[in-house]
Formats: sequence, structure tokens, C-alpha cells
Amino acid sequence: MGKTIIDKIWDQHKVKAVTNEVDVLFIDRHYIHEVTSPQAFNGLNQKGIKLRFPSRTTAVVDHNIPTKNQHLPIENEQSRNQVETLIDNCKTHGVELFGIGHEKNGIVHVVGPENGLTQPGMTIVCGDSHTSTHGAFGAIAFGIGTSQVEQVMASQCLLLSRPKTMRVEVNGTLGKGVTAKDVALFIIAELGTEGATGHFVEFSGSVFRNLSMEERMTVCNMSIEMGARGGLVGIDQSTIDYVSSKVGVSNELKEYWKSLNSDVKAVFDKEIILEGSNIQPMVTTGTSPDTGINITEKISASVRNSEKGLNYMGLHESDSIMGTPIDYVFIGSCTNSRIEDLRQVAAIVDGRKKANDVIVWVVPGSNEVRKQACEEGLDRIFENVGFEFREPGCSACLAMNEDKIPSGSVCISTSNRNFEGRQGDGAKTILASPITAAASALTGKVTDPRTYLN
Repeated sequence: MGKTIIDKIWDQHKVKAVTNEVDVLFIDRHYIHEVTSPQAFNGLNQKGIKLRFPSRTTAVVDHNIPTKNQHLPIENEQSRNQVETLIDNCKTHGVELFGIGHEKNGIVHVVGPENGLTQPGMTIVCGDSHTSTHGAFGAIAFGIGTSQVEQVMASQCLLLSRPKTMRVEVNGTLGKGVTAKDVALFIIAELGTEGATGHFVEFSGSVFRNLSMEERMTVCNMSIEMGARGGLVGIDQSTIDYVSSKVGVSNELKEYWKSLNSDVKAVFDKEIILEGSNIQPMVTTGTSPDTGINITEKISASVRNSEKGLNYMGLHESDSIMGTPIDYVFIGSCTNSRIEDLRQVAAIVDGRKKANDVIVWVVPGSNEVRKQACEEGLDRIFENVGFEFREPGCSACLAMNEDKIPSGSVCISTSNRNFEGRQGDGAKTILASPITAAASALTGKVTDPRTYLN
């Protein structure tokens, strides 16, 4: 019987088996940020324990920092305290910190890959649910709780139940205007928010082989939204070329990475096969990521909508989602804030103007992304169309800083969650791809991006 890539990586990092179902797993890379690390550091300090491997830990500030005037002191007291606490803790424990204003600062799940810290075959954790993003590189990556953050700091290991394995295969060719975000929303709509519970997912098939690394990151980022413990894509030449462009990689290491791929006869606990040509531009209609529908369909097409969710959104069954008025557009988050996302947006809006009554925030995922966007002139395109091009941070994805959507306002967002109040108390969120968000910003209502691709 063949082995999956998930089983291979897990077995190579297993320090010991505690029971038939529970193992002690070694962690290669630990990412931390200002929100979920203070309690863990406090635990270490109280016990007089030092970090086991400081060199395997990388810190950023991203969740609640401002995305305007980052050169000025942080006004919000809680945010300022969290950032200052992280600075102090990193100094005390010898942890590399990409702090605010640092050329490498940005959203943790953008910064790791772009600096070559995320690599194939690794085990990667962070006190953040969307750590699954790093699975795009053929790594086992998942979010952990604050008590587990302390465990990793102290021992570089975690006590974990072995996950079940699942393969989601998507074949065929994607149509015009269909992006990786649409693929993710389509899969989640098919499986539901509990469809992969208890499983680690491998995404495979021709659709994923043809995606860029940044596009793969988008899908793996959202694997958590279908209940998975994490998701990954196998290691191919695209993976190796991306990592090699960031750090030196020996031929021996490249061959090792390739050997980790799932065997031809690998057996998964669950397998799903989907057709890529069935995927259209997607938008959510309720208050759960699995309420996505084809943008041309009526809301009744989503069987997962609850009456409560529709009422919160102010939508009704049999309504068309296309044409729904919007107030805000948010282009950013660890899901869609990379340079390829910004290029796609710029291509849609270049030479046009946004709708007068819509506020648009474009928030790059890192200082490196922002720098590259400016070098390519994307910043001027955004400013000319009436968008606000900000500094990096998590921003309105979860509204922990000043970037909040006002109560009752509708925001079409490239982020990953549309829960009630996620983007601000009373805010209403429609999840979509960057090009759908861009097209909607031009019209002031939910708009099919293919309108601007003809």
C-alpha cells in the first residue's frame, strides 16, 4: 500500500508514538505574532524556561497594526501594548522579529513564503487558523491555540492526534474570469464547513498543477473553512522554482522534496473528484464561507443558507446576488494580498473610475508586495481610479485595528470569512475574488468580472 504525502511528512517528524492515535510531532517552523504570543511568553517567563530553538521561530506584527501612517506611534493603546510586548519578548528570547516598518514586515502567511522560510516537507504552526496557507508548498501547516504556542516554544514539539487523510481532485480547465479564490469557494460550497472535519487535505488534479504558487496559497488558506485541519498541494517544479528563487536549494534537497509526494497507489480515507469547468466566478450570500454561489445564480441556489444568515445580510431567496448594492470593497488579507492579486485588480480597473459612493481599501500583504506594486506603477493605477492604497497588515479581514466596516454596510471582500461582525460590528460581508471585488468597485454593486474581460 502506498503512502500519502501527509503520512510521509508526519512519519518523518514523529518523535514518538504516545498511543496508536496520538504522536509527539517535531515542528520545523513556528510563526508568531502580537496577538496570540503574549500569554505563551508569559508562561515561559513564569516557569523560567527559554525557547528551545529560537532560530526556528519567526515573529511579525500584523493583526491589529494600523495600515495608515505606520511611521507614527500606534494610537490604540491595546494594539500598542501588544506590539511593544512582542518586541520585548523577542529581545529577551532571541527571536527574529519583522516589526512594524521593517522591510520584511507584513502578514505572517505572506512573509514566510516570500522570504524562503516556508519550504516543502516542513511541519509549520502558528497561533492563527489560516496557517494552512503554507501547505501550498507541500508542507503540513496548521493553526494552534495559545497553550500549544507555549508548548512549541518550550519543546519545539506538539502532542497531536494523527489526522485522517483526504484528497480533493479538481480536473479540467478553468474558464475565463475564474480564479483560485473561486476554486476555493466552489470546493467549500460543495463540501460544507464540516466536509473535511478531522482530515488533512491534499489538493490535486490538473487545475492545481496549473495554478501558480500564490494561487495555491489562496486555496490552502481557505482549506480550514471546510473544516480541515489543513490543506496542501504536492511538490512539483513550480514549488521548487519558487523556493529556489528565495533561498539556495541543493539538487539533493530537490530530489528529497519530490520523493515526499503521494505514491501512485496511496490510499486516502476520503476522496472527492470535481470538474473545473463547472466553476464560475463565486460570491457568498450568507454568513458562512460555504454559502457561495455562481455569481449569475439566484440566492436560492445555495442550499446552505440559513434564514438567520440571509436576514443578517438583508437578502432573500430567489433574489439575484448580482446587482446587490455595496458600500465598501476590501482587497487584502492573507488570502488575496499578494502581488499577483494586485496585478489582477489593476488590470481590471486601469483607466476607469470607482463608483462614487463606494469606499475601496487595497492593503498589500507585506512591505515587499507594496514595494513591488509601486515599482510596477500599480499604486498610481489604484489612486487614479479612486482606491486607497494602504500599508501592509491584516486590516479589515478581522477588524482588530481601525479598519472596520460600519454597521449595516455591505463589503465585498477578498478575505476568508464572512461571519457576523467579522469585519466590524454589524458589518455585512460578501466573499469574492480580487477581480470580482475590483469589478464591483467600479459599478457599486456585485458585478461579474467577465464584464471587464471581454
